[in-house]
Amino acid sequence: MSFTSRLALTLAAAIGAAVLLAPIAGMLVAVAGFHIPFPRIFDRVVMVTAFVALLWNSRGLRFIPLLSAGFANPAGNLGRALRGFVAALVVIAILGALALAMGGWASASLAAAASRFPKYLLSAIAIAIIEEAFFRAFLLGGLKRDFGRMGALILSAAVYSIAHLVRSPSAFYVNGFEPGAGLITLAHSVDQMRHPTTAIPVMLGLFLLGIVLGEAFLQTGNVYLSAGLHCGFVLGSKLWPKLIAGRNAIPLWLAGVGPVPLIGGAAAWAMAIVLFFLLRPLGADRRT
Repeated sequence: MSFTSRLALTLAAAIGAAVLLAPIAGMLVAVAGFHIPFPRIFDRVVMVTAFVALLWNSRGLRFIPLLSAGFANPAGNLGRALRGFVAALVVIAILGALALAMGGWASASLAAAASRFPKYLLSAIAIAIIEEAFFRAFLLGGLKRDFGRMGALILSAAVYSIAHLVRSPSAFYVNGFEPGAGLITLAHSVDQMRHPTTAIPVMLGLFLLGIVLGEAFLQTGNVYLSAGLHCGFVLGSKLWPKLIAGRNAIPLWLAGVGPVPLIGGAAAWAMAIVLFFLLRPLGADRRT
């Protein structure tokens, strides 16, 4: 069985298990007195069941070997990670400068952003490590066997793009055991994709970002450059709403649209394309 077929079956089984287990988790959360939206609980249960399913089928999927190869030699690749992080922050700074030039800078924005910087940085590091482990080291590394370099790059970027929009936009709560809650949440997970005016720009931006991150992985053979870039972009996307005075203050090509506004604008798309052509010098091994 191919990597792609085995992975599809594994993830389908994980989602099916989450549909059954999430209502139990929701009941336990409610009994414990926590007020957490059920879709968030469902997302966390999916993450757990997917991780367990991947470990269960790790031999066939080469889960551990792919991760080990992707994260090999961390000390020797620290420079790549830092260069990627700085490059991403430069991109965010350029977009921020454009917003400032157009009068879209929020009052007291720097102070607000600075106060949240440590929290956002830790979150960005965690997100970058987790997502680069799955989407680049594991998914892209595995798909390359089935589809070759170019096919795997495009397919992994498409999966990366869609995955960020497949989630329930509604926030409802459960007070006890509601066995159908998981199925309802799963059915509404595609709601955001039913609004093309916002979904398509964000999907395009995420796809281009997936291409950049994937190419960074393929060029270097590990996740460190892509993780550095990813960390910087996540940090920038979290700070962006604090830095601008609102989407109406600047044009849509810069402000962006949708649930991930920064990546949903033409300015960010252009920066992603420019960055794509700068990957080779960014990922060069400076020790040689």
